[in-house]
Amino acid sequence: MSHTIRQKAKLLNRVRRIRGQVDAIERALESEAGCEQVLHVVAGCRGALNGLLGEVVQEHIQSHLVEPLKGKNPMAADAAEELADVFRSYFK
Repeated sequence: MSHTIRQKAKLLNRVRRIRGQVDAIERALESEAGCEQVLHVVAGCRGALNGLLGEVVQEHIQSHLVEPLKGKNPMAADAAEELADVFRSYFK
């Protein structure tokens, strides 16, 4: 079973929060909010998207690289875990 299916509820909750943030951007623009406020809302949305991307990429690496390699090639599995750590730190 794919990791996106296993974590469907969690990922959908993130998407719903992102949708709310995109709606906030639209409301800010429609109400002619100042650029500082618009930038703040856009930055929050970008952070939420990065969080979603980071979570999906991290789980992809874990499910499709680390786990299959653990018994066959421990060094490659370790390298894949290091890659997941890099993605995790980058997308936070």
